[in-house]
Amino acid sequence: MDDLHHIVVVGGGAGGLELVTKLGKTLGKKKRARITLVDAVLTHVWKPLLHEVAAGSLDSHANEINFRAHARKHHYEFQLGRLNGVDRDEQSIILAPITGEDGEEVVPERRLAYDTLVIAVGSTANDFGTPGAQEHCLFIDSLAQARRFHNLMLNAFLRRNYEARQGESGELPITIIGAGATGVELAAELRLASRELPVYGMNQLRPDDVRITVVEAAERILPALPPRLSAAATKELNRLDVPVVAGQPVQEVSSDAITLADGTVMASAMTIWAAGIKAPAFLAELDGLEATKTNQLVVERTLQTTRDANIFAFGDCAACPQPESDRPVPPRAQAAHQEADTLYDNLVKRLNGEPMVEFEYRDYGSLINFSRYTTVGNLMGNLSGRSLMVEGRIARLFYVSLYRMHQVALHGVLRTGIIWLMDRISRAMHPRLKLH
Repeated sequence: MDDLHHIVVVGGGAGGLELVTKLGKTLGKKKRARITLVDAVLTHVWKPLLHEVAAGSLDSHANEINFRAHARKHHYEFQLGRLNGVDRDEQSIILAPITGEDGEEVVPERRLAYDTLVIAVGSTANDFGTPGAQEHCLFIDSLAQARRFHNLMLNAFLRRNYEARQGESGELPITIIGAGATGVELAAELRLASRELPVYGMNQLRPDDVRITVVEAAERILPALPPRLSAAATKELNRLDVPVVAGQPVQEVSSDAITLADGTVMASAMTIWAAGIKAPAFLAELDGLEATKTNQLVVERTLQTTRDANIFAFGDCAACPQPESDRPVPPRAQAAHQEADTLYDNLVKRLNGEPMVEFEYRDYGSLINFSRYTTVGNLMGNLSGRSLMVEGRIARLFYVSLYRMHQVALHGVLRTGIIWLMDRISRAMHPRLKLH
């Protein structure tokens, strides 16, 4: 096995896990290459679902994939560890020590040799250096953060319910900074929670007491998407009693309020930062690899990094050029999925000594899900190039299919069908919201 070409993929997000699954089922199973996945945590949850985990409308435990178990079934290896550096001369990565909950070192710093390295570590929220954001905002970049948010939300609702029982009046102001897809979808999930929790014993909590506000620096919500979709989403938020404050960057965040650029101070008991993304900071210091101002690794259209042909990067952590455009491929889930397919082909071609192909991004449209209320979006026509607005059940069907396609890539059609059936049974047996 030591003589096999070793492909190391760092990052078990949607793109990274799809890539190692495909490589494992072909190159790994046939002993043509050794495939290793490295991640800092033991399980995978599809990142677009994290806002549902945070609001309690999705049980993350039922949707987690254990890397070790998945690796065994799909002919690749898994290494637990956080990337701490790259040694390009020795072609090895450095993994940080693993420590227990008590801080005691379990596994020391170690090295893992590679012949081909793929970096797919995703992105984190970009607070743009806003004073107080790191100290006082909640973020939903990881499963741990989503679960922490859920617990804090339940405690805040419980406190408000208790205060109402004592005859105290008042509101629970929640502010979401950033009106991209995550911020808009989270607002709808929180509105659902505020309406559902009274059914489960918090009967003094009125939905009107939970005042959810979305703040966006741009002139409209969903600024990266077509204006028609933005208008439809704004209309739906208004219907859910979620006001939008647009055209107002946040100047400062405190423990109980936010200050806008025009000096307006808004009370906020819980503040969630969902505006902007950037790649992890350590990527800008990876042994001389070229990176952008937002820490993305600069890659060629073959997805190879510009300064090392043995290192590839894709997904949110990579800046891949688009032909006839001065902007890189957008950091979207569909882009990562497409890049994973192209990268798989290129890694096989590289192993066979064949010329690699260039990545070509295709925008298939966007879908915004408003929890159980509705879904709106636009789908791109393959022939005409025009977008088609969809909403309601049809849009919801397309939205759900995105996750099922991800599951098919990881488990196959049969197992995905079984998972779908188990999901249906679970929803029939359990509360509509996770209550703990």
